[in-house]
Amino acid sequence: MSSQATPTLRLMGIGASPGVAVGHAFILDRKRIRTPKLRLAEAEVEPERMRMKTAVDLSDRQLIELKDQITRTEGSDHALILEAHRLMLQDPMLVDAVNQLIVEDRINAEWAVRRVARKIKHLFDNIPDEYFRERRSDVDYVADRIIRNLMGQVVDEEVEVPAEAIVVAHDLPPADAAMMARSGRVAGFVTDLGGHTSHTAIVARARETPAVVGAGRASEQISPGDLVAMDGTRGLVLVNPTEEQLQSFREEQRRHRDAEQLALATKDLAAVSTDDFRIRLNGNMEFLEEIPSLLAHGAEGIGLYRTEFMFLDRKTAPTEEEHYRAYRQVLEAMGGRPVTIRTLDLGGDKVPGKTKHEKEPNPAMGLRAIRYCLSNRELFRTQLRALLRASVHGNLRLMFPLICGVSELREARSELEACRTELGRAGVPVGKRFPVGIMVETPSAAMIADRLAQEADFFSVGTNDLIQYSLAIDRQNREVAYLYRPLHLSVLRMLETIVSAAKAANIPVSMCGEMAGDPLYTLVLLAMGFDELSMTSGQIPAVKGFIRRVGRAEAKELLREAMELTTAEEIERFMRTEMDRRFGAAP
Repeated sequence: MSSQATPTLRLMGIGASPGVAVGHAFILDRKRIRTPKLRLAEAEVEPERMRMKTAVDLSDRQLIELKDQITRTEGSDHALILEAHRLMLQDPMLVDAVNQLIVEDRINAEWAVRRVARKIKHLFDNIPDEYFRERRSDVDYVADRIIRNLMGQVVDEEVEVPAEAIVVAHDLPPADAAMMARSGRVAGFVTDLGGHTSHTAIVARARETPAVVGAGRASEQISPGDLVAMDGTRGLVLVNPTEEQLQSFREEQRRHRDAEQLALATKDLAAVSTDDFRIRLNGNMEFLEEIPSLLAHGAEGIGLYRTEFMFLDRKTAPTEEEHYRAYRQVLEAMGGRPVTIRTLDLGGDKVPGKTKHEKEPNPAMGLRAIRYCLSNRELFRTQLRALLRASVHGNLRLMFPLICGVSELREARSELEACRTELGRAGVPVGKRFPVGIMVETPSAAMIADRLAQEADFFSVGTNDLIQYSLAIDRQNREVAYLYRPLHLSVLRMLETIVSAAKAANIPVSMCGEMAGDPLYTLVLLAMGFDELSMTSGQIPAVKGFIRRVGRAEAKELLREAMELTTAEEIERFMRTEMDRRFGAAP
């Protein structure tokens, strides 16, 4: 029951894993360790360095044990995260810098670790790529482990979570998130830190546990036992909700469960409008472990397989064999269904071994994605050769990111063909020719979509970047995030241009950005004529449900009326009203 005597607290974070949960708060208080600050006498310096080495070695052994434990129970994907933490323990940027501070500044190891971690995190703050920016929490995780070991504290304390708990934490170590989610006793996660690509978010999505991350000071504002209602799609958390609010969440929770049951019952049904327009619904993924959930929810293929995780926290770039094994596993697991693999979509400053790359004033607009690959041909060819080899094992589609012009696409395709020839001459088996497409995620690509469509086998619209570049806003910036509006008239016009170009060239057009999985936009995308939509597993049932309940002709009329309006607010209000009128409740 709700606590009527206590005012309701409303928190907004980032919806990281869809679903609605109601439960009592379980506060996981591992957020801060009081770091002692001591000045050392000269004679104490060398013993302090040895103390640091002992703590690092102990941390490494602990991570090996955790990795083995998680591999036995969860499989190898999450264990890769712990392996990345082990590599961080050996990173000179951390360990050598700490020892240098101990020697030169004569400070104790705990203080030195904290200072170095703060400096490294500052470097991560300036990384424009969301995925890598979220690795700040890994720095904290590794630093805290070393400091706790230096102070003789218990590090991997087993956590007993009460049933149906909403776990609230400042941040959540990946091992804790994986083990707690697996226990089946966690109803949802709420964390102060994190983003859509933080480890908590990845683990929660893989386990289909609702999660809201980046919720500010939630762990300070929520007390143990508080009744919490959370929506992992909208990023909304209500603490001690009113009876009316609680009823609304319960109703939404019931709808979500019904949708889940419907997903299982209808997973083999196609997403077809009432007037027979067919849309394929695919899944977005990063880890092999996400595939069972995608298939259970009716994914017909993989619309976006992000390969950036392979470059995470390493000293060297992945080998061709590592690439090949990863792609082969996914292709085989999908059993002949189409798998769209995107080539490296990072900037040069994040690629292993390239940390000394000349700093760019604005990396988001700089040497990244396909531009970086074309400037580093051997790294690019390593990935292309692995993809060609893996194509023997399934239904591969290859996608190049951040294509802005035809010449870039021609160059990338030329490299692919050179690799195919090279492998053929060496007698290495390569699959038959597969579709090669591009991500359309910049205004320039949208404006020349007719030309690009002549040379690409398919389009996939990346709305996250397309909207950001179009509206000149960073949606991670709280000061301007409100300007991120998928229903901005300029965005709708660009989407229409892209789809029209694809249709004219008779190539399929899909969408793999977040807009694809939000039911609010489903009728818009149906009206425009997208052939495929790709999203997380939990979003598939709702999107399929809306498509199967409406005709495309009706959706086109709705879009025509919406695009006669002027502001994003007007269009959004119009769409919500129409969705409510047709389906009873706007998403």
